[in-house]
Amino acid sequence: MHDFHYRQDALHCEDLPLERLDKEQGTPCYIYSHATLIRHFQAFDQAFATIPHLVAFAIKANSNLAILRLMASQGSGADIVSGGELFRALRAGIPPDKIVFAGVGKRHQEIREALEAGILFFNVESSAELQTLNDVARAMGTQARVALRINPDIDPDTHPYIATGLKKSKFGIGADHAVETFHHAASLPGIRVVGVHAHIGSQLTHLSPFVESLQKVVVLIETLHTQGLPVQYLNIGGGLGITYSNETPPHPRAFAEAILPLLRQTRCEIILEPGRVIAGNAGILLTRVLYTKETGTKKFVIVDAAMNDLLRPSLYDAHHDIVPVRRLSHASEEVVDVVGPVCESGDFFARNRAMPQVKAGDLLAVMSAGAYGFTMASNYNSRPRVPEILVKGGDSCVIRARETFDDLVRGECIPDFLELGQAPPPSFPQ
Repeated sequence: MHDFHYRQDALHCEDLPLERLDKEQGTPCYIYSHATLIRHFQAFDQAFATIPHLVAFAIKANSNLAILRLMASQGSGADIVSGGELFRALRAGIPPDKIVFAGVGKRHQEIREALEAGILFFNVESSAELQTLNDVARAMGTQARVALRINPDIDPDTHPYIATGLKKSKFGIGADHAVETFHHAASLPGIRVVGVHAHIGSQLTHLSPFVESLQKVVVLIETLHTQGLPVQYLNIGGGLGITYSNETPPHPRAFAEAILPLLRQTRCEIILEPGRVIAGNAGILLTRVLYTKETGTKKFVIVDAAMNDLLRPSLYDAHHDIVPVRRLSHASEEVVDVVGPVCESGDFFARNRAMPQVKAGDLLAVMSAGAYGFTMASNYNSRPRVPEILVKGGDSCVIRARETFDDLVRGECIPDFLELGQAPPPSFPQ
């Protein structure tokens, strides 16, 4: 459920008409609903209220400081995968002891910064990473708290790019080597083993993969306990899907009911890392129709947003509903491709989509864009990144300003030998 709805045929975010935001901020822009974000977080958090747990919002889904501060206000922690995300989490006011550091390729400096901050623990993905953590922690005179990420070889039935629990995936430690890796980790002086981590993928719409994965993890935790390696935390990751089109993902309450019996068996504090399920349907991308074009075999709706603003359709062939901001009851439908101005054939938001007929100047809302939207944006084709706007009731706040052309070249320089009018630089031997 979200707070984007029509009133008298005008699409609103909460109590604010999107047409007003267009007049104030222009297009393209991201728009987020404050009420939706809070409701989604609380629904997820309250579903697990009967057990000790921490909800650690996955910053990769939406890393805007205002969104992270909102999450912090609700008691959320943070799931991070880089030093930059650590910086954002701390800047937003998320307590360091609620931060979990994941990812297969942590750099030495990132590890040092996380240890200095006093994060809750690292999710460790390999024996090589474990050794690096040990070395860095020992050099700092401390211990790194770790949870070993186990790859349970479960098919999550999702897009292959976001399936992370298969044996062929780059993520985690194979389940057949888990126990020996835990013993090895416990023997390292710079390591303190505190948990188990298992995350099998993203945009999961069925409960069975979660249950199957947890059944394997429960057996592992029991084995560790009997062998003198009790763990304090079980991090089950995130991955619960949302409705983009015709999906029927379980409600967080149903998700919790399916796995709570298994979680209780572990006697661990549970860490959950939702991102998409909280932010995905809390945001939209507002865009304007520039042109319509017919080729004889196909009709195109060309908009001012592009794949650099929202990459998911191009990267995953992902579906996002696209709706007119001004609904016209008499508008006839036509089958179109909705595309952007970027110089790539992959620059599309929809292909062969039946939509109400639109014309140049009309506003469209690309729905379900609150997660993995702006965080995956780029400056490809030297396009400034778009603003982000947070709506609360009838008020709005720009929580990230639209980039300028000067922002595009910030940090770049032209060396003296390339100044116009000077002799060309000397040639180098081949």
